[in-house]
Amino acid sequence: MARLDTLFRYLKDNGGSDLHLAAGNQPHLRQHGEVKPIAGWDVFSDESLREHLKELATETQWKHYESNLDLDFAYSLSGVARFRANYFNQERGAAAVFRIIPEKIRTLEELKAPPAIAALGDLEQGLVLVTGPTGSGKSTTLAGIIDLINTKYAKHIITIEDPVEFVHQNKKCTLSQREVGTDTKSFSNALRSAIRQDPGVILVGEMRDMETIALAITAAEMGVLVFGTLHTNNAAKTIDRVIDAFPTDQQQQVRTMLSESLAAVVSQLLLKTPDGRGRVAVHEILLKTPGLPNIIREGNTPMINSIIQSGKGQGMQAMDDVLFTLAKDGKVSPEDAFHKANAKQRFEPMLAAGH
Repeated sequence: MARLDTLFRYLKDNGGSDLHLAAGNQPHLRQHGEVKPIAGWDVFSDESLREHLKELATETQWKHYESNLDLDFAYSLSGVARFRANYFNQERGAAAVFRIIPEKIRTLEELKAPPAIAALGDLEQGLVLVTGPTGSGKSTTLAGIIDLINTKYAKHIITIEDPVEFVHQNKKCTLSQREVGTDTKSFSNALRSAIRQDPGVILVGEMRDMETIALAITAAEMGVLVFGTLHTNNAAKTIDRVIDAFPTDQQQQVRTMLSESLAAVVSQLLLKTPDGRGRVAVHEILLKTPGLPNIIREGNTPMINSIIQSGKGQGMQAMDDVLFTLAKDGKVSPEDAFHKANAKQRFEPMLAAGH
């Protein structure tokens, strides 16, 4: 048994999401969004932390960390959870952050996701982008969508992740979960071969570079349902980010391809509840309409918001509208809503009123 397993159990038992370890510091956990020290543990020296971290990694992984000063992998503790591990170096020496990946995949109903998100699992083809900052729950939402498809349809689902987070069991679908670095050299390599593996659904854990983005768009054009993630905060910025990944002379062609293949953008944030005991997912949802391709082709992304406003009947929603409603209903604090909102002036009267 690895010595850090005690801390992983503590993290799980105390409802923590992340464990932070760093030379020169005692262990910390993130609980309901706040990072706090764990009582009863001494400050790690660089040497002692490296000894603890080495117990979790394979020989190959440890060599990679020593030569690259960074390492991503997943660690399983039977009966507790899987953990997404990131090893790195900082000024005082070694450091690591572990994110808990629940063993049970939560359904979209359990996540209280809007019905429009569940409907994405019924799509036959197209590119669906789930976006948001690190720690906003993108992986959890995508796992819920994949689980829904796995429950309802008989398809081949290929996931390409770094590392594999949620492990899906075959229900109606056949799942091939591939880990970058272990099962394939890169996202783009895996995506290029996935197109030849009779996929019904492809999940790309991160669309990091131009080549991966281009291949994801191509797969969607070829009739595959492709899910990908980006670190953007709303639908308009997401479309701009995809286009901007390409050189200027290719951007018009990419606009045309994206305008045909983009099926939806879901942007997600995670906010604390006012009592600090839980968190609430907030979604902006853009769905494909007859008018959307034209707006993408023309590069007229400021018009995206009016498409969302006029598509409320289909389940579309703007981030600011959802934040405003949640703050008004007391489900998030007006301060948090204000900080996350795009049009902040709309929230100022609510702040002034001290609600």
